[in-house]
Amino acid sequence: MYEETPSAVVPGAVVWRARGAGSVVVPDGCMDLLWVGGRLLVAGPDTGPHPAGEVPGDAFAGLRLAPGTAPALLGVPAHELRDRRVELAGLWPGAEVRRLTERIGAYEDPRTGLEELARVRAAAVGPPDPLVAEVTARLRAGESVAGIAGAVGLGERQLRRRSLDAFGYGPRTLGRVLRLQRALTLVRRGLPPARVAALTGYADQAHLAREVRALAGTTPGAYAAGSEGAAGSEGSEGANSEIPEPSGSSTTA
Repeated sequence: MYEETPSAVVPGAVVWRARGAGSVVVPDGCMDLLWVGGRLLVAGPDTGPHPAGEVPGDAFAGLRLAPGTAPALLGVPAHELRDRRVELAGLWPGAEVRRLTERIGAYEDPRTGLEELARVRAAAVGPPDPLVAEVTARLRAGESVAGIAGAVGLGERQLRRRSLDAFGYGPRTLGRVLRLQRALTLVRRGLPPARVAALTGYADQAHLAREVRALAGTTPGAYAAGSEGAAGSEGSEGANSEIPEPSGSSTTA
């Protein structure tokens, strides 16, 4: 069982819950706050597929934060959490995490508690860096890294450093991840791989297949077959699970 809905409290975020062993998670550029078995965890940005069961548990609740927005709330550069699932107590003082754990545990629906946690943190740290949203939007539109650097008034090295802190990886990798998600969305809709490649900016079908293999650990055909019959074509192993654009998505493979 998996379900999700856009957050009414945290701009650009998605709240979700899941039960069961879950499935493989693919990169989406997002980071998640997780509630699993009475524990608070963080799922960092992924660069490749993560196996089911990496976060043990039978029931999961999560708040998926849009690309680049989590580091300001957490006070930790995204690259320090890349490809990791960590206890929040490893990032924040233990006493604070225990207080937050008790507070979230008191909610009938822990998703509400996760939203409130993020809302309070966002109010404390101030509005997000506008660079994050602009870079993400330009990468989604398929602009080149050089073009984006010029548009935002940074050198390419400066843009890479800022991107590592915000997204967990450089803009070229983030662009690959966002393009992969656009492609997988079309694959789920039943479009043939050649058409998907043409619509999403890959050189050809072979290029698409290489990228899906490298980032998702599968093939477009196998991914499409695995998506059939899933509730809403969505799945979760407790971190960075599948959601539609624009927040980014991690899909089952």
